[in-house]
Amino acid sequence: DNAIPVGPGRGSGAGSLVAYALKITDLDPLEYDLLFERFLNPERVSMPDFDVDFCQDRREEVIKYVQDKYGKDRVAQIITFGKLQARAVVRDVGRVLQMPYGQVDRLSKMIPNNPANPVTLQEALDQDPDLRLEIKKDDTSVRLIEIALQLEGLYRHASTHAAGVVIGDRPLHELVPVYRDPRSDMPVTQFNMKFVEQAGLVKFDFLGLKTMTVLQKAVEIVEHTEGKIIDLLTMPMDDAPTYELMARGDTVGVFQLESTGMRDVLRKVKPNRFSDIIALVSLYRPGPMDNIPTYVAVKEGREEPDYMHPLLKPLLIDTYGIMIYQEQVMQAAQVLAGYSLGGADLLRRAMGKKIKEEMDKQRRMFVDGADEHHNVASEKSEAIFDQIAAFAGYGFNKSHAAAYALIAYWTAYLKCHHPKAFMAASMTLDLGNTDKLAIFKQDMDKMKLPLLQPDLNRSDAIFKVEDDGVRYALGALKGVGEQAMESLVIERREKGDYKSIEDYAGRLDPKSMNRRQLEQMAKAGVFDSLNDHRAQMADGAEVILKHANSLHDERTSGQVSLFGGDDGGAGGLGLPPLPQVPRWSALEQLAAEFGAIGFYLSAHPLDDRLDQFASLGISTLTQIEEALVNKPAARFQVGGVLLKKQERISQKGSKFAFLQLSDPTGVFEVMIFSEMLAASRDHLNPGTMLLLTVEAEQKEDQIRFTCGRIEPLEGALDNKIQTVEVECDQNLNVQELHETLSAAQGGPTRIILQVMIDGGRKAELTLPSRYTLSAEVRDTLRNQNGVVQVRVA
Repeated sequence: DNAIPVGPGRGSGAGSLVAYALKITDLDPLEYDLLFERFLNPERVSMPDFDVDFCQDRREEVIKYVQDKYGKDRVAQIITFGKLQARAVVRDVGRVLQMPYGQVDRLSKMIPNNPANPVTLQEALDQDPDLRLEIKKDDTSVRLIEIALQLEGLYRHASTHAAGVVIGDRPLHELVPVYRDPRSDMPVTQFNMKFVEQAGLVKFDFLGLKTMTVLQKAVEIVEHTEGKIIDLLTMPMDDAPTYELMARGDTVGVFQLESTGMRDVLRKVKPNRFSDIIALVSLYRPGPMDNIPTYVAVKEGREEPDYMHPLLKPLLIDTYGIMIYQEQVMQAAQVLAGYSLGGADLLRRAMGKKIKEEMDKQRRMFVDGADEHHNVASEKSEAIFDQIAAFAGYGFNKSHAAAYALIAYWTAYLKCHHPKAFMAASMTLDLGNTDKLAIFKQDMDKMKLPLLQPDLNRSDAIFKVEDDGVRYALGALKGVGEQAMESLVIERREKGDYKSIEDYAGRLDPKSMNRRQLEQMAKAGVFDSLNDHRAQMADGAEVILKHANSLHDERTSGQVSLFGGDDGGAGGLGLPPLPQVPRWSALEQLAAEFGAIGFYLSAHPLDDRLDQFASLGISTLTQIEEALVNKPAARFQVGGVLLKKQERISQKGSKFAFLQLSDPTGVFEVMIFSEMLAASRDHLNPGTMLLLTVEAEQKEDQIRFTCGRIEPLEGALDNKIQTVEVECDQNLNVQELHETLSAAQGGPTRIILQVMIDGGRKAELTLPSRYTLSAEVRDTLRNQNGVVQVRVA
């Protein structure tokens, strides 16, 4: 009723037919063989729950509705306690000791930050001699660490559980102690999640799922741009193009199916029905993953399925003889050994926990039941029990997998049939995550779907669909702020396009914009349609802001300028001249763009190197991926621009690093060990172009790169440039060209001049001398009058 996107309902609750009929869940449990007893049965002791996913942006509205409906004193969030971990305890103690921020910051950043496997302060000290050395430099640092070691692990603050909400049948303070967070009007239980259920309260998970927001936004964009109304719940589940998209592994942005390893599995499995997606969501985990080759081999007819017993065939035929789901374990016990489904749920739990006493008891029940109901010999039923137990150890809840698979199918369908709307929605929901936006950009390149540069008169604060592609969002630029960009767009919608930089300055609210924001916009090319001299616009940010401020002051004071009358609020004095500065070279412009956007959008610094790479046997990421299809490992030379470096410490205490690099075909990560890291540290600054010799290995469904040699690209290749083509028009300044080339004379490179002449014809001239054309010299040539393009051939 409120147009809030809600997921199909996941967890064991999806097995309830009543929940489906009441539209709590959107999966028909009869169609997908989901068991009610997995949700609720007489033998179950713990309370069941529904996991319901809501639109991330509107989850708070749902919680407020629950408060209003049941009473604010009967609804509460659940408390969690944040602990002082290694980095945090160093920062907190340093602050109390009133140590200089820079000193404390330096120490804390030397402690490895790995949220998945946090390192203790003592482990960091044991592993890193540099950290120990840094601490010994100052007595205050020694005292800081002594205190921090004693405080580490203590509770630091109270917070709230991300999704959990409890609802009581009476005011909650009568049942549990409550706490009020000063930043919220909603009470919080003082018992954490573990103890709040033991106190008799029912926990509800109100989960905010970003994918539901993506789906809603994509559907809205399709309706707005294409005039089509899409109902996710009536979407055809047998759409061939959608399954073909999955079979190609083109699933970047598709829920649960977008990791590199999963995309590789999709290419092997080639899903062509919904049950394949459910199976993959369940199988792609440590343990069950080992069954994927068998699943593929049986599906393709290269192996015969093993159903263990004819009675189990109907249960396992859909998964090619592999027991993937907890529901299959329960049904097998019911069919073969006469268990009730409630009893079978206890069997499933016993197998999952592997408690010997309980397992021995269940084994006897299973063997006796199989003999009593179907005369199965004890040796056979013992063997089947062992096989089922092996599966049950990592069996997945099918109710949960089916709900996730449905969301995955919805996203894949939209990506297949409405790619522009889907990508615009996906990128909008990752507006502040430049790493993810770079992945989407790479995927759009493969789809041949243009990502258009940000533009003052075309872009919105969020990503939007245009006829020829997706327009980059102003709010996604680094350091500009979505709210400031939104006010700029609102002004444009209300009063029309900005006609000039002066017009923009006259309509700008200087309170919502600062110099840094304007510079970032200029570097990203936002003003190109009004002034494509990006260096001038970035340098003139202060001039524009001062002019905007003076006009704003004029308007608010109600004064009329001596130099003009009513001109729509632009003031009588015009915009002062912007600074006269040289244009950025192509590489300088790309570096500035990278700083403002977070990745290369309009071009890549290595684009004009691709021909040279080809002639010298230097591979691109795409070429390496193709080469490793038929062999597990090989050595390559690869060029890339360093995006970022992450240093780590091994268990033996030696340093290593992961380098993230970009070439014109994609982004990749290279591991570099301690000796080479120390030797090449001077080159490892973001934005540096590097040439690496790597060992590439196809491992665990992804390519792993290990660095064998690393050097600056320019120095390595400048002396190997054989030919440079300089394309010119009729405005060429021959004298200027002669002076530049005279200074570069002597070297391995020949120059071919291509000059446009009358009638659209081109004259080609090979210069007799040879030259040394460094990147600086090539940039100088690009910036000369009449030079259209400089290409390394």
